[in-house]
Amino acid sequence: MENMFRLADQDQGFFQRKWTLVNGPVIVGAGPSGLATAACLREQGVPFVVLERAECIASLWQKRTYDRLKLHLPKQFCQLPKMPFPEDFPEYPTKRQFIEYLESYAKHFDINPKFNECVQSARYDETSGFWRVKTVVTSGSNRTEFEYICRWLVVATGENAERVVPDIEGLAEFGGEIIHACDYKSGEKFQGKKVLVVGCGNSGMEVSLDLCNHNASPSMVVRSSVHVLPREIFGKSTYELAFFMLKWLPIWLVDKLMLILTWLVLGNVEKYGLKRPSIGPLELKNTQGKTPVLDIGALEKIKSGDINVVPGIKRFSRGEVELLNGEKLDIDSVILATGYRSNVPSWLQEGEFFSKNGFPKAPLPNGWKGNGGLYAVGFTRRGLSGASSDAMSIAKDIGMVWKQETKQHKKRTIACHRRCISQF
Repeated sequence: MENMFRLADQDQGFFQRKWTLVNGPVIVGAGPSGLATAACLREQGVPFVVLERAECIASLWQKRTYDRLKLHLPKQFCQLPKMPFPEDFPEYPTKRQFIEYLESYAKHFDINPKFNECVQSARYDETSGFWRVKTVVTSGSNRTEFEYICRWLVVATGENAERVVPDIEGLAEFGGEIIHACDYKSGEKFQGKKVLVVGCGNSGMEVSLDLCNHNASPSMVVRSSVHVLPREIFGKSTYELAFFMLKWLPIWLVDKLMLILTWLVLGNVEKYGLKRPSIGPLELKNTQGKTPVLDIGALEKIKSGDINVVPGIKRFSRGEVELLNGEKLDIDSVILATGYRSNVPSWLQEGEFFSKNGFPKAPLPNGWKGNGGLYAVGFTRRGLSGASSDAMSIAKDIGMVWKQETKQHKKRTIACHRRCISQF
């Protein structure tokens, strides 16, 4: 798959260190973003190495999502470059179907990541013009450190690499079960329990709905304003409708039209404790990265009272929570649907392209390319379609340089061969 040269620096008992010269880019992350980039590079004829800290591709999807999860957008907006979803897949594929698609995608493009390799650091060597990427592989009692030396580095660890756990007063004293939404699989084990869901994004809404469907009693914390939109408007995907209107209309007008249509479908949601932001859903997504909630049934449960909407949390105590309005609730379990964050600042030793929050500093559409052969894929807050667009841009950019240098190398080789012949 790739042309590499290896040299063992140390091999002493339980500790080994090796370095590898990569003839092509190193891609950090084997999620959809990393796979899309690898596939596009394969089409360009550029060799690559994909590093993945987990033992499988798309570990977020395989290990940190709940069972009932489906894609929130129609499949045509979620497919990766060069390979559409199977025709027999539904419009909104399930979690299992999406994983099957990604596994087929990796097989089709012969993408074989190096699993269980956790990147510890990556820095650009100004003297040599190469990136030095250090990883650790632990197998039993053996710990092996690798250093990959490459000309191009593609950061594909994504927006959701690490869970966010808020510091809430008294949470450690609660005494009941506390899990993050990434560890939630099903509401089955919460049957008959009073559960506090902290967070009202897509995960918080779906977890609350799933708890209802398993005869639990969820209370959902809505601390700030949130846009709730129907997944479909009059049988048409809300996202598809907005995408179509944006071709002809300014974003502020599309936002106004979307909110009018939403009101016609869902009614006034503010009287149920779901206050809308002053900024429209599309503008809010573009400027602050906050994704609107696409309702798939949770709102009906809120209206019926099966999901209890509560304000922010003041503090926890043994077996109960006190809310900002002074109300106290007896609860059995807490599920933190408090989101995720980028982990790029913890390992990438660079301060020009990425900001402290782990996202590229450059605004759209320039957030995919930095200096010195550094690239980012999947950080545009535009979901899978944004990652696919980044991947194609990155592969085209690297491929252009690769083909030019390969062509020049062949010319030099032919010229040298001719000179050698002429001497006889």
